[in-house]
Amino acid sequence: MSTPTVPGTPDAGTPAAGAPPRLSRALPGTPPAAPVRLVHLGLGSFHRAHQAWYTAAAPDAAAWGIAAFTGRRPDVAAALAPQDGLYTLITRRADGDDFAVLGAVSAVHASDEHEAYLGYLTRPEVAVVTITVTEPGYLARPDGRLEADRDVVVAVVAALRADPRSAVASLPARLVAGLLARRAADAGPVTLLSCDNLPENGEVTRAVVTDLADLVDPTLVGWLETHVDFATSMVDRITPATTDEDRALVTAHQGYVDAEPVPTEPFSEWVVAGRFPAGRPRWEEAGVRVVDDVRPFEQRKLWLLNGSHSLLAYAGSIRGHATIDEAVADPACRAEVEAFWDEAAPHLELAGDAVTGYRAALLDRFANPRVRHRLAQIAGDGSTKLRVRILPPLRAERAAGRLPVGCASALAAWVLHLRGHGAPVNDPGADAARSAATAGDLATAVPAVLDTLEPGLGGDDALVDLVRERAALLVPDA
Repeated sequence: MSTPTVPGTPDAGTPAAGAPPRLSRALPGTPPAAPVRLVHLGLGSFHRAHQAWYTAAAPDAAAWGIAAFTGRRPDVAAALAPQDGLYTLITRRADGDDFAVLGAVSAVHASDEHEAYLGYLTRPEVAVVTITVTEPGYLARPDGRLEADRDVVVAVVAALRADPRSAVASLPARLVAGLLARRAADAGPVTLLSCDNLPENGEVTRAVVTDLADLVDPTLVGWLETHVDFATSMVDRITPATTDEDRALVTAHQGYVDAEPVPTEPFSEWVVAGRFPAGRPRWEEAGVRVVDDVRPFEQRKLWLLNGSHSLLAYAGSIRGHATIDEAVADPACRAEVEAFWDEAAPHLELAGDAVTGYRAALLDRFANPRVRHRLAQIAGDGSTKLRVRILPPLRAERAAGRLPVGCASALAAWVLHLRGHGAPVNDPGADAARSAATAGDLATAVPAVLDTLEPGLGGDDALVDLVRERAALLVPDA
């Protein structure tokens, strides 16, 4: 691929005289590139702080290189290509930073390098495709099936029917195109491993891929059943966006220029369930928990961590805070988080210290002042996220005959966010919710917005009244 120079950094070939060198595998002591056996879709900070970090730490890392493709924007590929895929992981402890150069990413590509992607999928040695594209990227309905009537899906079906190697952009389409190429090459079995914050993400991947395959080439569906393992995972590591301050810190501390270092917290967890018929790295020896059922861990993380993150993103930004540590230090925000956790905890499949200890650890993680996880970053895509983070414990509480104040506070803050309060709205799927939120006063907005999350939810009069009350407490003149 062509590699534009990253602004503010020296050219990969010839640094200015006296300037620090650009990070690359030519520098002494950097890890060599491993042969590609893993493909990743959604190259970003989280993947590099999590799945790539675990792969680099595995004892057989030298045999498991990653070819990583960006999402819609090529920026990260443009930044990492001159660095041969290397980057610096900055682990932010409360009392200081640790730095490590990670080399698990052997090749980087922009998302539009479709032929390169198909080429990897035709290699028998490529055993696993991992995915971090965020929840909306799956084009799934609330029931987990493919949104087959969306214009983008209709267009993809026509394109792949006409030419199975057509360049496609959406996640389901890229997966189906890759699997068509793998079948044509008789390259053997492969595992698709979702690492996104979706309940039973492996089953969601299976559903959208199978549904699209059936529309494009029904004969592929049977091949999927015998050749594709749809694995499931739960991922957990807070990874804020990279800043110019992070880049300057790496240069000052490490003595080289890194265009895309990754700041992250010390904590990390990965729970995986799958068959992996073509093999995988020995991730379990790097700390990954391999289980038969990811669901209890996934549920705990989605509700307690992600649910409270969403609550803090909306309520905290409305109260003038910019980051998670600022928001959780606000007694009002902290009280809402604790109320939400009190409502969610009784309905979790895990219990005892697996919940109480996790809650205590979350407060410590949220309070870390050096992670600086921005609320505006977390606030994106609420129309998708709230369905899996807030609605499940809300439904459980309503079924038990209770009105959940914490859940209502999260919904109230989101309605206010859609009405222009707090963090800016960055949610391509929120058109209907945003229209409902701004079409009238708060009294009419609340039930209308709730109905966009789940049809009929706006008809729960007691819940609607509580959401209105919580919104009025947060913004009295809303």
